[in-house]
Amino acid sequence: MINAIKKDTQDRMGKSVESLGTAFAKIRTGRAHPSILDSVMVNCYGADTPLRQVANVNVEDSRTLALSVFDRSLIQAVEKAIMTSDLGLNPATAGTTIRVPMPALTEETRKGYTKQARSEAENARVAVRNIRRDALGQLKDLQKDKEISEDDERRAADDVQKLTDKFIAEIDKSLAAKETDLMAI
Repeated sequence: MINAIKKDTQDRMGKSVESLGTAFAKIRTGRAHPSILDSVMVNCYGADTPLRQVANVNVEDSRTLALSVFDRSLIQAVEKAIMTSDLGLNPATAGTTIRVPMPALTEETRKGYTKQARSEAENARVAVRNIRRDALGQLKDLQKDKEISEDDERRAADDVQKLTDKFIAEIDKSLAAKETDLMAI
């Protein structure tokens, strides 16, 4: 029973950290990276489709992404989807290839993205703490129902706290790496 609660807690905290990684991938740095376009949806034959399903995204050089659209009739739709996304990118079409240059980040945009990264990290920390609260509540309920002893409940609560500390340290480490990446010129 206790092990199941600890396992569930660890899985849920791991998912929170994964979610943070996904959120960090959407925050662009000065370098080109294919994951920047993961959130772009293309209107393909009347349905919104992820960009990855209609085009191949490659890094051409450190500041340019090259997209090879699978169906030539979708080139305009892909270009429009990139322009209307909130990424601030301006694609240029050259035949069947769409090039997306990454504009250099100004000091102001770097600070804005750093602020956004800190906000995402704080949301992840809050999620981890909420998971801890849920686990501790489940342990209290088990102890109240006399299914486990007070000592078992206290030991399990300490283990849950250690898990929480581990995942929050992981979040802080990811944030520090992202901030370093953002502030690098």
